[in-house]
Amino acid sequence: MLHKAVKVRLYPTPNQQVLLSQHFGCARWWWNYGLNKSIETYKETGKSLGQSALNAFLPKLKKAEETLWLSECYSQVCHATTLNLTTAYKNFFAGRARFPRYKSKHGKQSIQYPQNVKVLENFVQFPGKLGKVKAKLHRDIEGKIKTVTVSLDPSGKYFASILTETEGKNPTVSTEGRVIGIDLGLTHFAITSDGNKVSKYNNPRHLAKHEKNLKRKQQKLAKKQKGSNSRNKAKRTVAKVYERVTKSRQDFLHKLSRKLVNENQVVVVENLNVKGMVRNHNLAKAISDAGWGIFTNFLAYKLEQKGGKLVEIDRWFPSSKLCSNCYYQIDELPLDIREWTCPH
Repeated sequence: MLHKAVKVRLYPTPNQQVLLSQHFGCARWWWNYGLNKSIETYKETGKSLGQSALNAFLPKLKKAEETLWLSECYSQVCHATTLNLTTAYKNFFAGRARFPRYKSKHGKQSIQYPQNVKVLENFVQFPGKLGKVKAKLHRDIEGKIKTVTVSLDPSGKYFASILTETEGKNPTVSTEGRVIGIDLGLTHFAITSDGNKVSKYNNPRHLAKHEKNLKRKQQKLAKKQKGSNSRNKAKRTVAKVYERVTKSRQDFLHKLSRKLVNENQVVVVENLNVKGMVRNHNLAKAISDAGWGIFTNFLAYKLEQKGGKLVEIDRWFPSSKLCSNCYYQIDELPLDIREWTCPH
C-alpha cells in the first residue's frame, strides 16, 4: 500500500474557529492528563498505561462536573490523542524519540480525526459539530482517507493534513543509471559532481533576507504589554515573517531536490551531524537556515518514489582529502584551503 499526505488550507467560520479552539484545548488537556497518569503509574508499578487503559478514564471524566466540557469534543479526537501518546511512549522506550512532553496552549495546536472525514468540492466535511469547513484544494485527493490532522499555525492560519492510502507499492530500487555526489555547505548550498561535470548551487540565505524586517517587528513586539490584544497581533506579524522564510526555504529545497532526483538514479550525500554543528555559535544560525536535514529527507522520499537510492557516506570519511583520480590522501587540509593539487 502507498501512503501520501496532502496539506490543504482551511477557512473556518468564526463559530467553527471557536469549536476548533475548544477541540484543541480538550485534546491538549487529555494529552497532559494521560501523560501524567502514565508517569504516576510507571513510578508505582514500573509499567506505563496502554491505549485501552487510558481510554477507560474518558467516560468518567466526561460525566464529572469539573470536566464536563470534555464531552463537547468529538470522541474520536480524544481516542486519536491517546494513540499518539502511547505511540510516543513506545518510540521513547525504543530509543527513537525523546520522552513525551506536556503540551502548552502557547505551542503548536493540532487535533486528529482518524475516520469519518470526507473531502468535497472546496470543502472538508468533519464529523460532529464542526461539519463542513471551506478549504482550498489544489489537487484531487486520491485513495482512502486514513487520518486528517487539523492544525493552527502561529500566524493564525488553519490547515488540514490529509493522509491517504492507495493500492500499489513503490518501484523496486535500482542503481543502474546516473550517479551524483553532493557536498553541502554554506557559501554554496550544494556542489554536485558526476565525475565529469561539477555544478554549484548558491545558498539563498533565506533568513538573512528577512533579518532587518524581522528585527524591526520583534522590537515592536517587545514593547507591547503582555496579554494585550496588540501584543497578540504583533506576535502574529512576527510569525508571518517566519512563515515567509519557511516557505521560501521549502520552495528552494523542493525544486533543487526534484531536479537532482529527476536527473539521477543514485544520489550520494554526507551524513552530517547537524545537531553537533549548530553548537558552533558563530555558524549556528546559518546552518539552521540552510536546511540540510530537510533537503536530505526530500531527496530520500523522492528517490524512494522513483525507485532510486540515497547513499549516505560516513561523516568521518576523508573525501576532501582524497584525490578523485588516484585516491592519494593528503595529511592536513585546513578549512581555508578549498582546492589542492595531487603530487602524483
